[in-house]
Amino acid sequence: TEVKEYDPAKIFTGEVLRVGSYAAQKPPYHQKNPFMARVICNRELNLSGSRSVRHIEFDLTGSRLRYEAGDHLAIHPENDTDLVNEFGELLNTNLDDVISLDCTDEYSNRKHPFPVPCSYRTALTYYADIASLPKTNVLFAIAEYCSNHEEKEFLLKLSSVDEEGRKLYSSWVWTDHRTILDILHDLPSCRPPLDLLLELLPRLQPRYYSISSSPKVDANVVSITAAVLQYTTPLGRVCKGVATNYLASKIPCQDTVPKVPIFVRRSQIRLPYTPSVPVLMIGPGTGFAPFRGFIQERIALSDLGKIVGANVLYFGCQRRTDGYLYKDELETWNENGNLTEFHVAFSREQQHKIYVQHLLMKNKSSVWSTVRSGAHVYVCGDAKHMARDVQNTLVKIFIEEGNLSVNEADEYLKSMEKKKLYQADIWS
Repeated sequence: TEVKEYDPAKIFTGEVLRVGSYAAQKPPYHQKNPFMARVICNRELNLSGSRSVRHIEFDLTGSRLRYEAGDHLAIHPENDTDLVNEFGELLNTNLDDVISLDCTDEYSNRKHPFPVPCSYRTALTYYADIASLPKTNVLFAIAEYCSNHEEKEFLLKLSSVDEEGRKLYSSWVWTDHRTILDILHDLPSCRPPLDLLLELLPRLQPRYYSISSSPKVDANVVSITAAVLQYTTPLGRVCKGVATNYLASKIPCQDTVPKVPIFVRRSQIRLPYTPSVPVLMIGPGTGFAPFRGFIQERIALSDLGKIVGANVLYFGCQRRTDGYLYKDELETWNENGNLTEFHVAFSREQQHKIYVQHLLMKNKSSVWSTVRSGAHVYVCGDAKHMARDVQNTLVKIFIEEGNLSVNEADEYLKSMEKKKLYQADIWS
């Protein structure tokens, strides 16, 4: 519903819970009250590589936010301005009009689908998830607003639960990667009210990144390592990751220091309480992020005179010139003896692909010796392939080097998990 008369001071402009909370900040900071952190560094880590990876640092001064190496930093992202403007053009709507929406879902415990009153522009920028693939209930609801009968029938078929409908949805929406904007472009007679779309679309959620720094180095600075997602869909449309492209644009300069709403989420992965315990870290690509914080922390403890155990790192990337993140830091740590062992798998530098699990197998005797010494083993990265392959390789090493049966090796790894000696920070 459009709001004709309103007090500008009571209009939401992207805040999560309280009007004006981004301008007048008050701790404690959390998911519903994020801290507007200054971006003090945003640099490219993969200059000659095939995809952009950013090292981004945030200033926590005055926030009272505390973090530990291994924790996650959450970002409240914004949708792309061009995509937001497209909604206004396609649906012939003035995006600066102020609206208030009530939640019509009888099963929802929320009165409103997102903070209101706000403008259409604010809703599309901060609150609605416009870039994900729409669910069938959205397609069913917007079918009513097709002036073309064939397009209406197509959407109804697309949203049906029978086998034909499911197959059509799988190919036309999932495989072809059609967002709600793509569907409005491809079905030009479908023009639902923007209010309806805003009510139906899911909320834009915070994104979580492994922290790649240690508070032992500087408690007022926290960093993340983000691979900027951009790809071409089967239809030839360029698709950009919402959060990583938002972050990539936040580059500080002399005139302006951008701010980003953040909060800290405690992670399950933790360094050993006793620094003398060895650590074995396995993380290709941006999976190295938490281990950068781990290594920084253990170097800081060593500099304070603490006895620090072995730091063993298995890292992987495509080539020396593509994906070798923090190359100078890693090689300096290796030369200085901060890394007891440092192994890099370059997957594309030879005809046969070499991944971290191949290097683990190549060094199986050393891996088993490190594990048997009571080391904490960490795996970070892609859940789909890498984490599973690493787990299978560790079990194989336990069998071959520990003379264990398959069942005994499986149980050994499960026992390590229970004792927090094997910890994984993985994503799909």
